[in-house]
Amino acid sequence: VQLVESGGGLVQPGGSLRLSCAASGFSFSIWHMSWHRQAPGKERELVASISSGGGSIEYADSVKGRFTISRDNAKETVYLQMNSLKPDDTAMYYCNRGVGSEYWGQGTQVTVSS
Repeated sequence: VQLVESGGGLVQPGGSLRLSCAASGFSFSIWHMSWHRQAPGKERELVASISSGGGSIEYADSVKGRFTISRDNAKETVYLQMNSLKPDDTAMYYCNRGVGSEYWGQGTQVTVSS
């Protein structure tokens, strides 16, 4: 199992970023996928999850209406579109097979600052 996140960076408050997670080494299309984040000094938290076919999606209350999770099973990739970013969104963002399983990517840093 390999998960490779990309798309992080430095953005001003109110800005947008699109994270990608390229998966390999397993049957991507049959697995739930999720995004999590961890800010310095805080526990890792679930941001969003998506079912295998994309029909069931859940978000943390803190990102509802601003973030959108999606997936492309043909490309074996899951995305996280992040709009109206706030300084509190600053964290390392991780992709996960399932929801909180043992399989994590290396993470991509998102920093929201003026």
